[in-house]
Amino acid sequence: MSEGSLTFIHQHVPGKGKAAKTTLLMLHGTGGNENDLLDLGRTLLPGATMLSPRGKVLENGMPRFFRRLAEGVFDVDDLQRRTYELADFVRDACEAYSLDAHQMVAVGYSNGANIAASTLLLRPEALDAAILFRPMVPFVPDQLPDLSEKRILVAAGRHDPVANPAETRHLMELFSTAGAAVQVHWHDGGHELGDEDISAAQNWLSTIAGTVDPKRRDR
Repeated sequence: MSEGSLTFIHQHVPGKGKAAKTTLLMLHGTGGNENDLLDLGRTLLPGATMLSPRGKVLENGMPRFFRRLAEGVFDVDDLQRRTYELADFVRDACEAYSLDAHQMVAVGYSNGANIAASTLLLRPEALDAAILFRPMVPFVPDQLPDLSEKRILVAAGRHDPVANPAETRHLMELFSTAGAAVQVHWHDGGHELGDEDISAAQNWLSTIAGTVDPKRRDR
C-alpha cells in the first residue's frame, strides 16, 4: 500500500522521540479539515505521530465524516458505511507509513468524536484508545463488541446544547457494558472546548502513551 493510494485527503506528521510510536488519529468537527486539529495533537502529546484525514461528506460546503438528516439526527446507513471506509483507511495508512497498528489513539471533536465512537462499535480493531470531545451516541448496535482492551476518555460539557449530558451518559454506558475502561471529564461549559478539557486529555493520554499495546498494558 502506497501513500498515493490512500483514499482520504489527509496529513501525516511523523513523530519524534519516545512519543513517536503513538499515532494520534485526529478527527475534526463539522467544517474542519485535515489541518484543524494538528496544533491540538502537538499540545496533547508532543512528538506523537499524527494522522489527520479530511471528512468526505459536504454539508453546505463544510466537510464532515458522515451525513446527518437534521441537527442531532444521523443518517445511520451512511455513518456505518463511512465508518468502515475510515477504518480501512487507518489500516492502509498503517501499512503505507509503517505505523504501529497497536498504538492508534483517536482524538475526535464533535462529528469526529462521533465517527470515532462508531469505529469503536463497528471496527474496534482499528483503534486501541480514544479521546472523544463532545460525542453523541452514533447508534446502538444489535450486539456490542468486546471492548475490554480499549481505553476511552469522554470529555463532555454540562451545558452542551448539542451533545447533552444524557447522551454522554448513554454512550458511556454502552462502552462500559462492552467492557471498555471509560473515564469522563465534565466541563462547566457547552459544545466548545476549554482549557480544562485539554488538560484532562493531556493527563489521561500521558498515562497510556507508549503502553497502548494490550500485551504491555498495565490494567
